[in-house]
Amino acid sequence: MPADHFSPDEEVPEPLDRQAVTAGYRRNCAELQACLTAAPPEWLQRRSAGTRWSNEELLYHMVFGYLVVLTLLPLVRVFGQLPPPVNRGFAWLLNAGTAPFDVVNYWGSKAGARLYNHRRMAAKLGRVTSRLERGLAKETPAGLGRTMSFPGRWDPFFHATMSVADVYSYPTNHFDFHAGQLSPDAPGRQNFTPPGAPRK
Repeated sequence: MPADHFSPDEEVPEPLDRQAVTAGYRRNCAELQACLTAAPPEWLQRRSAGTRWSNEELLYHMVFGYLVVLTLLPLVRVFGQLPPPVNRGFAWLLNAGTAPFDVVNYWGSKAGARLYNHRRMAAKLGRVTSRLERGLAKETPAGLGRTMSFPGRWDPFFHATMSVADVYSYPTNHFDFHAGQLSPDAPGRQNFTPPGAPRK
């Protein structure tokens, strides 16, 4: 039985610590603001330690992890109602397109950092996290449990099946992981939370 099709008298377990997720959003906002406030222009343009992006581009990519959740949530809600073979087939097609996705992901973050540069990205993250918090507060336990198949090759924090609850948790893991790839002299680096390991 799908997670959102429980009988009226059946209690659905809470699949997510909402307070912890919200705290993670707010922590990431504070970490980004502290870094940007202290960052000199030359550091922003310096190449990051773990990617081909500059530090500013990588910071935008960390924000982009939150932006993409706004698209993923309705997808999970829709595909979560479709038959499993359709879900798996869609995920297979996306996995097959990993190479072009990687190219778009790379150049998209370079372009995005021009639009939402160091002067604008903290405010953008604040607006997105506020929207996610409001959405999370309205979710039912059954709705949080709805799942769909995901393209696991696209991101180290994507796994074969993800629920709405997993998607709400994703951007903090993504942010923390990439914060560890900023150049070692990152302003406020000590304030960033050490990243967890990607899920296998």
